[in-house]
Amino acid sequence: MLAVMDAPPPLPGEVLDRLTSALYDELRRLAHARLHGERAAHTLQTTALVHEAYLRLAASEVAPVDRVHFLALAAGTMRRVLIDHARGRGRDKRGAGAVHVALEDAPEAPSALGPPAVDVLDIDRALEDLARLDARKARLLELHVFGGLTYGEMAEASAISEATVHRELRLGRAWLRRALAGTSAGPLPE
Repeated sequence: MLAVMDAPPPLPGEVLDRLTSALYDELRRLAHARLHGERAAHTLQTTALVHEAYLRLAASEVAPVDRVHFLALAAGTMRRVLIDHARGRGRDKRGAGAVHVALEDAPEAPSALGPPAVDVLDIDRALEDLARLDARKARLLELHVFGGLTYGEMAEASAISEATVHRELRLGRAWLRRALAGTSAGPLPE
């Protein structure tokens, strides 16, 4: 009698490829939403952000186990891509002495343009500060702002209830708004 062997589990790269393929449209939607909050002259495009995040995930040793875990990994990776891109444009070297004026404070600013975009580096610094005080709130904000995860998905990824996610996000957003109040940042991306 022949022993029937189970198929070997898929390799981490195969899992990543399958999840990326199945969730590509959702990843593009998340990347587009995240880039929508960036400055108008941002040079990173939606597809490039998704592809760079994929390349970084493929090069890592971490293998996603399911959809929510994959989206959580993608959120963190997209955040790092955006941070690296912002740092690469040399903002601090070329504009360190510049005076930042909020769009609504500029005399010629038409009100139709709305508030200025939030600078991803300001959000990153604020999230790092928050992580030193409360790592869970910082992680939930990262999953929500950079990953676009729903409350249910964040609850599953963090092994907490949706009510706790709601409470933690509410407090985390308030802390983040206060932290960003001294910068040239506009409203937080929802």
